[in-house]
Amino acid sequence: MLKLFKLLSNKRLFILLITLVLFIVVMGFSLGTRKSLSWPENFVRDTTGFVQNVFYKPAGYIAGFFEDIGNLKDLAEENERLKIIAAQYTREKVQYNLIAAKVEQYEKLLLFTKSQSNKYNYEYHYAQVVSLTTEPSNNTLVIDLGARDGVKPNMSVISEKGLVGIVSQVSKFTSTVKLLTMMDSSDPNSQPPIAATAFGKVNETFGMVERYDQKTGRLIMTRIDEKDPIAEEDMIISSGIGGLYPQGLTIGTVESVEIGEGLTKTAIIKPAAEFEDWKNLLVVFTPEEEQ
Repeated sequence: MLKLFKLLSNKRLFILLITLVLFIVVMGFSLGTRKSLSWPENFVRDTTGFVQNVFYKPAGYIAGFFEDIGNLKDLAEENERLKIIAAQYTREKVQYNLIAAKVEQYEKLLLFTKSQSNKYNYEYHYAQVVSLTTEPSNNTLVIDLGARDGVKPNMSVISEKGLVGIVSQVSKFTSTVKLLTMMDSSDPNSQPPIAATAFGKVNETFGMVERYDQKTGRLIMTRIDEKDPIAEEDMIISSGIGGLYPQGLTIGTVESVEIGEGLTKTAIIKPAAEFEDWKNLLVVFTPEEEQ
């Protein structure tokens, strides 16, 4: 008994003993079968949940915010890539359309030259238009074929639709073409008139295309015999008489036939070539002119 009192008199040992007893009691209480938590456990759990909720939601918002920023950056980069692709597509589409238009034009020229070659033994040299002058007193254009290519003055120049003009001047690398719109029988500097006939009436129709009416945009064909069967819608072509203009070049279509001077008729011809902004033309080489 005396030893027990001495033991209790030691405060440190007493506190340790009490703590040990409480620990055993709490462990026994916790491990026992219970339907509900004790208030200290509830307090600890609620406090922990509240603290977690306080810190977790802002952390989630911040993480989501930075994730959204990353998504916006990716979206902006994707948008830039799409813009580049769209620009490339637009450029390639324009290039495709230009190439397709050129191919179509070349096909027309090829078909034209093939059909003409089957009729007449001509050679057609492809030429690009370098420049065009549309002044009333100087309707000319320049092509990229010259003396080195065998081009000579007075060679006929055509489009796939019809006669355009004749070569008036030739340099080594280029040639000047005088258009039919400059044709004027009263002008000594004008190209010579065209001996012409009507397609399907070669042995019956004959006349001279002598001038171009600047006001009406029509060619005037004169010296047609009064008994000539020429009529509206007839296709007028070069007859080849005189040797300057090769035979069979399309000049235009008859719009009307009028009474001319004396016992002759005059035909108003709508040019086959519309004297547009040409890009490509053909120089006609006859057998005598070929290299």
